[in-house]
Amino acid sequence: MLITRETDYALRLVRSLADGERRSVSQLSDEEQIPKAFAYKIIKKLERAGLVSIARGSEGGCSLNKPTSAISLYDLMCAIDGSCSLSPCMESGYRCEWCEKHGSCCFHNHLMVIQEELNDRLKASSLEEILKCG
Repeated sequence: MLITRETDYALRLVRSLADGERRSVSQLSDEEQIPKAFAYKIIKKLERAGLVSIARGSEGGCSLNKPTSAISLYDLMCAIDGSCSLSPCMESGYRCEWCEKHGSCCFHNHLMVIQEELNDRLKASSLEEILKCG
């Protein structure tokens, strides 16, 4: 797991929307220097995750559904990347051939502890904290 370019761009888009103003994808793209097509794709993912609303029409635009204090880095990363897992074996329903053949996997057990700690830390980090400068 790492902060992908797409997640970085999503964080920037949220930064632009954090003031509560509604903005078009074009405005967001210009403000945050993100290619428009990429910004639109990210906004759609944020909308599917319930973090952003998109209104169509002449008075339309994008806005956050909740304050940045109520959105964690974990929420953002999962909205964009679909997972915050260190390894595919941390994901629900993963079929591990090693475990099927040998029973259990010590790697999995150690990674699970790290994954839980990481998830807790990501969930405790609000976007308000992250976006605060100074």
